[in-house]
Amino acid sequence: MKFGKYLRERIEKFPVEWREHCIDYRSLKLYIKANIAPSTLNLDLSQTVWKPPTDSKELHFIQLVSKRLSTLQFKTTEFLEKLDNEIQKVSDFFVKESNSLVKKGEKHVIDSESKMLESIIKLEKFVLLSYTGLVKILKKHDKHSGLNIGEAYLYRIVSLPLTKSESLLTLKKYLMEKIVQGISPNAITTTNINNGIMTESYNYETFDATTAAKTSLSPSLGTTLLPNLFMSKASQHSSAAEGNWFPPSDLLPHQKVIVSLTGPHGTDIIGSIFECMAKHDCEVEDFMLSRLYHNVTFGVLITLNSDNIDLFRDLAEASRKWDGTLSFDIHDSNQSYFASSIEDAPYENRIKYTATVLNQKGLTPQFLNDWTKFLLKEKISVEKMQRLNEGKLSCADYKLSVPVTTNFERLRQELFILSTSHGTDVAIQPYDVFRRHKRLVVFDMDSTLIQQEVIDEIARHAGVVNEVASITELAMNGEIDFKESLKRRVSLLKGTPVKVLNTVQESLTFTEGARFLCKALKKIGFKLAVISGGFIPLAKYVKNELGLDYAFANQLKVSSDGLTLTGETVGPIVDAERKAELLEVIAQAENVTLEQVIAVGDGANDLLMLAKSGLGIAFNAKPRVQEKARARINQKSLKYVLYLLGYTDEDAKQLFSDY
Repeated sequence: MKFGKYLRERIEKFPVEWREHCIDYRSLKLYIKANIAPSTLNLDLSQTVWKPPTDSKELHFIQLVSKRLSTLQFKTTEFLEKLDNEIQKVSDFFVKESNSLVKKGEKHVIDSESKMLESIIKLEKFVLLSYTGLVKILKKHDKHSGLNIGEAYLYRIVSLPLTKSESLLTLKKYLMEKIVQGISPNAITTTNINNGIMTESYNYETFDATTAAKTSLSPSLGTTLLPNLFMSKASQHSSAAEGNWFPPSDLLPHQKVIVSLTGPHGTDIIGSIFECMAKHDCEVEDFMLSRLYHNVTFGVLITLNSDNIDLFRDLAEASRKWDGTLSFDIHDSNQSYFASSIEDAPYENRIKYTATVLNQKGLTPQFLNDWTKFLLKEKISVEKMQRLNEGKLSCADYKLSVPVTTNFERLRQELFILSTSHGTDVAIQPYDVFRRHKRLVVFDMDSTLIQQEVIDEIARHAGVVNEVASITELAMNGEIDFKESLKRRVSLLKGTPVKVLNTVQESLTFTEGARFLCKALKKIGFKLAVISGGFIPLAKYVKNELGLDYAFANQLKVSSDGLTLTGETVGPIVDAERKAELLEVIAQAENVTLEQVIAVGDGANDLLMLAKSGLGIAFNAKPRVQEKARARINQKSLKYVLYLLGYTDEDAKQLFSDY
């Protein structure tokens, strides 16, 4: 919502006679648009092109700046005069209303403590609303003029009565104590008014620990009194219950403010902000730090009391002391939605996802540009970006805020096109606890853990490699049924000596990164399995070499003398359905959920397995498989699986190390 509309809606909630005393944000905004923005010092790039001083065809750069400065000297002065009048108007109104309330308190003209307290809180909210308008209009002026006067202007108004009224504060404390006393007689207070000044004392000896815990009573103002104590059943049904009524929580002065300080002194900046927070008894709700070499930005979400406006003076002093740039934004306490963290995009109806982008040759500016434009088109907000690799940028992790209305099937199809066009992998998965807490990885064997297709290698020694390879290709592309293809291929191996399996075993080449990945995963407690449409002797060899926990594959039938293959298999065929079934069986045996399972494969007979797992990765897979899989890796090494789990190169080194 635009602030102007927001301000109008909030002002309409106050008495009609008050509204004219609020800051006239709209007229100030229109003045900036008409008189200041046209003379901005934020010049277009076309206006900054070098022109020789002798070139009289266009207005010279120095003359252009000089002309605009002259205009701004007059227009900004006029703007500040208008703003001063608006602030004085608000301040005069506050003084008038606060004096009226204090006089009623001095003369004991108080029909109801709760109604008087409500009036004070309403006045504070009215003034803070105008103060918010002041902050917004100063930011708008600085943005459109190119000048930076907002911080100095805010600093000078801290001396105005509207920033703090000790007499009104004292009256407010008095009223709160009277309400406490009316509800909890054990909380005995004595309050005297001497020469118009209220003083109070507390009898803590008769204020039992239970009551103290409920009220959180302290000499500080406002938010330390929890509303739960006062929300009795009577007050929930009727606000007229005099002894038990207390303003609902949305009337309490718990204004939320985001404070941000950017500068070259990291820990000093953090310390200076917390020093201000402690001095003014603010509640720290959240914070974040972002560093760019020496420069840091430290942001804090705080809840402040209504008498804390002079906090901003101290923040401005801290900013000057540490060569920082200060900014802050005041949020509506009635706002329907607040993000759980200040690092989150402040939008409703969103789902968190993580996207890992990967290209071992480097992430190009062309890809990053198209990727960012894709996110903008889909209205997907970037909340965090992190480089995962060392050296040249080749892998990055994005935390994304995605609209719940997003059609993910269409999104994945478009991402596949984007990924293919740039030769860069993009893997999107839910941003949840399971992302870095997977517990089981199930691998295909052929062309995944090893570089060969074992049946093709056996066929090469049997002299039928071309025939078998053509059937294998059809099966991997999903063009024929896997069971039928296996039956055809195995039949071609009839009469092949069993010792060929040993020869093939010696020639197997493990995929780059396979040993690295398996060792790293085992070190953090993963269970690992290979489920192959190949054959069990070779699957067991791979299991032993890589330190896996399970191996499942087809069993070749041998002749009665044990010397040759019969061209048949024994037992259940490990096809797509069987692979998915075995994955689930292993997960149950290891007592892990399917969300904690990763499956890695390259063929059509791996698709069901990939779909059943929490993270299914098509590794250098056939086009049809890549199009259907939820994640893809088209790089040489299996170690990149670690990136999809959020691990950095530094993490991977620690996991692979023996020390």
